[in-house]
Amino acid sequence: MNREVHAIRHVHFEDLGTLEQVLGERAWAVRYLDVGLARIEAAKPEGPALTVVLGGPISAFDDASYPTLKPLLALLERRIAAGLPTLGICLGAQLIARVLGARVYSGGYKEIGWSTLTLTEAGHHSPVRHFDGARTSMLHWHGDTFDLPVDAVRLASTSVCENQAFAWGKNVLAFQCHPEIRGDRFERWLIGHAGEIAATPGIDANRLRADTARLSPALEAAASEAFGEWLDTLGPA
Repeated sequence: MNREVHAIRHVHFEDLGTLEQVLGERAWAVRYLDVGLARIEAAKPEGPALTVVLGGPISAFDDASYPTLKPLLALLERRIAAGLPTLGICLGAQLIARVLGARVYSGGYKEIGWSTLTLTEAGHHSPVRHFDGARTSMLHWHGDTFDLPVDAVRLASTSVCENQAFAWGKNVLAFQCHPEIRGDRFERWLIGHAGEIAATPGIDANRLRADTARLSPALEAAASEAFGEWLDTLGPA
């Protein structure tokens, strides 16, 4: 069975996090493709059993400034059309939504920090149920958002962002939020996003650090269960 994973990474500190540990436990082989170093257009969309598109501080609709988006969108379009397992996180979720024909746009605000998810009924009957707000909080870090794609199923929301997680068919899952975050790697996020933190009123690095130290253990436990369950439900590779 093909157990290769391609993780498309935009900035080095936004990695697979907890998901990488879950994949390792299931003997999946992870290969990172770093945007700007790897030639995304040379990757075979149908090659890996799973493709994960991770987050990054660019807009999913800013093709003019970031030409790396075009080949990535083409890769996602081919994978999704072929029904192949695909996971998007933050920017990755926005790109999946765009490929599926949904509008991606500035939300007019920055949702940065920890808050709980509110699950839909469908969310409660999916692997996302492990992220229920009664069990764990969730890290958010985005300014853009998207409309729910046609035929997608909304799984989770927050009070300021309606589409926090959705599924499309059996093998496509997308998170606007960051279930993959690991507390022991979070300092790199604070350093990497120092400019954005300084420019965003009401956001404080010390509070983010303290909240992450307090809340990330429960999220990591929930993410291990959610990601593991989702991997186990994927179609044949």
